[in-house]
Amino acid sequence: MVNKKTTNRIKIPGGKKMREAIVKIDENSFYKIADGITVLKDVAFAKFDETLEIAVQLGVDPKHSDQMVRGVVSMPAGTGKTVKIAVICKEDRYEEARQAGADIVGGQDIIDSIKENNINCDIYISTPDMMGIVGQVARILGPRGLMPNPKLGTVATDIKKIVQEKKAGQIEFKVDKAGIVHAGIGKVTFNAEDLEKNVKAFADALVKARPLKAKGVYMKKLHLSTTMGPSVKIDLSSLGLNL
Repeated sequence: MVNKKTTNRIKIPGGKKMREAIVKIDENSFYKIADGITVLKDVAFAKFDETLEIAVQLGVDPKHSDQMVRGVVSMPAGTGKTVKIAVICKEDRYEEARQAGADIVGGQDIIDSIKENNINCDIYISTPDMMGIVGQVARILGPRGLMPNPKLGTVATDIKKIVQEKKAGQIEFKVDKAGIVHAGIGKVTFNAEDLEKNVKAFADALVKARPLKAKGVYMKKLHLSTTMGPSVKIDLSSLGLNL
């Protein structure tokens, strides 16, 4: 015998605002980028300025080093995030780093502070001639994704350029063990056109970072969401890229 009290009831997790947001999204539809962004902006309910987050499922096996996807990309409209940057360089370049906008500048003193687990910056940049001492804290910074790396532009001779790029909205990406790349690419309060530019720039960077050993379908799924809200599936054809 059917219990009428439970018939046609669908339990949606989360609080009231989350449930209200979920019912406004068609979970079976693939949205064009502009439409997906519009929906997410409409259902955003947090009292703070939420971040627009992107999650892309790639057709790679990160267990193999030759299928690792990693890189940096500059967001055309910025990220809306204030980042704290430390520059590790020789003393004769301290003032140059400060004028470029670095929040913390130093040499061995920064390394010693890291050894004491004082990790108080979002990005650590080093000049090539300081990588010898930076290696002392590789086991501390590495697992946190903070180790200066030439491939990510965080080991550079041009301090001014890299600091300004990171401050302006350059973000790093790296595929996780499940083959997914996650990143925050802007704020919900950005206008829709700027957010769409950021989405396309991020997707383009992933396509350019495609490993030679990756076979078959490379970009499988793309979801957009807000910090506190539900996600929408994006129609990959709306990216306008050769996938």
